[in-house]
Amino acid sequence: MSDHGTTTQPTTTAPTDPELFLEDRQRFWGGVMNATLAMIIFLIVLLVGMAVFLL
Repeated sequence: MSDHGTTTQPTTTAPTDPELFLEDRQRFWGGVMNATLAMIIFLIVLLVGMAVFLL
């Protein structure tokens, strides 16, 4: 029978210092924004390429 009474605390890699926490979050959202921008540019190039080949 399994033991349902034990719980484990979730582990996190987030820094506990407020300045380091803010820097970590800014780095994360900077990466998200770069990925979003790259995807938008890729889609625009793809759509322009499709339009050129369909004309």
